[in-house]
Amino acid sequence: MANEQAKDSLIIFDTTLRDGEQSPGASMTRDEKVRIAKMLEKMGVDVIEAGFAIASQGDFESVKAVAEAVKTSRICSLARSATKDIERAGEALKPAALSRIHTFIATSPIHMDYKLRMKPDQVVSEAVRAVQTARNLTDDVEFSCEDASRSEFDFLCRIIEQVIAAGASTINLPDTVGYAEPQEYGRLIGRLMQAIPNADKAVFSVHCHNDLGLAVANSLAAVLEGARQVECTINGLGERAGNASLEEIVMAVRTRADVFPVETRIDATQIVPTSRLVSTVTGFPVQPNKAIVGANAFAHESGIHQDGVLKYRETYEIMRAEDVGWNTNKLVLGKHSGRAAFKARLTELGISFASDEAFNDAFTRFKDLADKKHEIFDEDLQALVSEVVPADSGEKYRFVGLESHSRTGQKPQAKLRIAVDGSEEFVEAEGDGPVDAAFKAVEQLANSGATLKLYSVNAITQGTDSQGEVTVRLEKDNVIVNGNGADTDIIVASVKAYLNALNLLASGIMRTHPQKEGV
Repeated sequence: MANEQAKDSLIIFDTTLRDGEQSPGASMTRDEKVRIAKMLEKMGVDVIEAGFAIASQGDFESVKAVAEAVKTSRICSLARSATKDIERAGEALKPAALSRIHTFIATSPIHMDYKLRMKPDQVVSEAVRAVQTARNLTDDVEFSCEDASRSEFDFLCRIIEQVIAAGASTINLPDTVGYAEPQEYGRLIGRLMQAIPNADKAVFSVHCHNDLGLAVANSLAAVLEGARQVECTINGLGERAGNASLEEIVMAVRTRADVFPVETRIDATQIVPTSRLVSTVTGFPVQPNKAIVGANAFAHESGIHQDGVLKYRETYEIMRAEDVGWNTNKLVLGKHSGRAAFKARLTELGISFASDEAFNDAFTRFKDLADKKHEIFDEDLQALVSEVVPADSGEKYRFVGLESHSRTGQKPQAKLRIAVDGSEEFVEAEGDGPVDAAFKAVEQLANSGATLKLYSVNAITQGTDSQGEVTVRLEKDNVIVNGNGADTDIIVASVKAYLNALNLLASGIMRTHPQKEGV
């Protein structure tokens, strides 16, 4: 039977740490990138694009740190066709057990004419030279035709044939601006693979943006036509409307095995935990009706649906919630739990600490939380760890205590006790609401000059004793940071998040977030 035949492997290329980070405000610290990369490795992601090494010193250090930490996934750095870009990528990837340089140049007439200001012959020459340079630094080179979906077919055939001959083993055809439609895009991939003489010497890849909401559909259409690598992100994170969602690609291929002649090596039970980690780190909440990882993805409100599911699950569910990591994350620990059990569960979640001091701090926070909550969940632990400022940054501001007063008809007031460089200070302020009052009190003390770009509150788990997870996004001098705070008291969580963001700004470890080119 057809479904018993051996299936091709579909390579999952995750670019959450590179393209995903290009979402405005989604900048990550080096340590956060390493945490996410280790979860991607645990999930079984084939290729992890760790960053754009030439973009900044911070990006370089992040790519290098991920290359050092990850052993089983291939680590990739993006690079434009410029020699300095490629050499910088190669340097950052030196510690990697498995490495890839991903170089690109635009191939559409509009990009060549108005952005590159280069003739087609020049673009081909530049592409070949870039691949040859990269091939001297690693045994795995990927080449992308930026804006491929708006490029001329004959020119794509010409440039792809030559870069494969120059040593590119993966050819990526991005729908950079999300312009493609599934039928035409899939047909483009199939035609190219048929027309290019040496197409069998490379894996054809797709990288689709979601401007028209078609990123996943376009990617899957290309898979049906022969593409064997899909570039995607956790939660569909990415520039503008985002990228193809990893979880949707993986589960579509698995659920419709009768349609797709491929399989992945992804451990799907790690999808939900990884989704939550990325959401916590970036401050981008997952919408409740998001496929696979949204809170309502396996919820049934309709009585007819509920009745059907109770009688036979497959009547209204095409996947099991447990298969993607739902309902498997309850942590049965409490205030009497010891350090060994706490550390063991953190290890399972891919969380480690650079020092005993950092671990002891996290354990103390855990004990404090266990006094407030009867049940502790993995999401609580992710939030708890996300509050910690990396050890190499120091902690200028530390929350000590809060008194908040709010009464109808009166201005809300907040009185704070904050440790500044170890010395406790008292400050108070009024505001339009209790959170506003608390933030104004903090700013009286810090006088940071930062602009508040985002304030977001989400319940971490179910129940009235749930922690509120707050994300505060601050911008100062073209540096954007996300501060995280969690507590059963929303006002306290808000202050913790604001102080966390101020600590990141003060530390200088966050890289600037420049406009970056990409596929």
